[in-house]
Amino acid sequence: MTQISILGCGWLGWPLAKALLANKFSVNGSTTSESKLAILEKLEIKPFLIALSEDKPIGDFTDFLKDSSILIIDIPPKLRGIEKENFVSKIKNTIPFIAKSTIENVLFVSSTSVYGEAKQTISENTTPKPDTESGKQLLEVESLLQSNPHFKTTILRFGGLIGEDRNPTKFMAGKVNIENPETPINFIHQEDCIGIILKIIATNSWNEIFNGVSPFHPSRENYYTQKASELGLPLPQFDHSKPSVGKLILSDKVETILGYSFIKTNL
Repeated sequence: MTQISILGCGWLGWPLAKALLANKFSVNGSTTSESKLAILEKLEIKPFLIALSEDKPIGDFTDFLKDSSILIIDIPPKLRGIEKENFVSKIKNTIPFIAKSTIENVLFVSSTSVYGEAKQTISENTTPKPDTESGKQLLEVESLLQSNPHFKTTILRFGGLIGEDRNPTKFMAGKVNIENPETPINFIHQEDCIGIILKIIATNSWNEIFNGVSPFHPSRENYYTQKASELGLPLPQFDHSKPSVGKLILSDKVETILGYSFIKTNL
């Protein structure tokens, strides 16, 4: 039975671990919350209390990787608010452990923020030009992982993450003077995030870069207005006084190379 280690059993990593178990993989899962260890163990996920720091991983990182052939890194950089961190250093300090372990393949969950906010159509062939600190650090981590010769790395750049319990409309409801009304949305549902990851593993698609964005791109104004109405929330009001700026992200490689069909085509 193939064993997979998931670094970060959070909003995506937790249901992903359950999906992997259902597909006959054994799973090691990390969490930074001691109270979550028993919950993971009850689901038959082998739990590890792991935290990354700018000096070294905290916890038994070697045992966490032991006997696993695939490592999935799903930890977003924390670069907002007062307690900002050096995400690059955190991941850089894990690489020697990964290189010495049984890990053959790494899947790094990144973000389409590496492309910046230029008004253009984006594919995996587009040169990333991040304009946020988060995007810059994610792109540097991508390069660090892909350049290491001891394992193969696939980069999966997700758009905005949504799910049954997570939709940005709740934060937009009732707001006024919202910019970029005509900019297309670039979202992906949690179910498709998991489906794409399962497909990458099933097809052994390593040393690749994939965009993970649903092929559903209504304008921000149309999407948020309709969703707010459906959810019974105050309608957002958009500012049309300036031209809209923003990118359209394509996920053609997911469909052509992986042969993946999106589950949630209408978000």
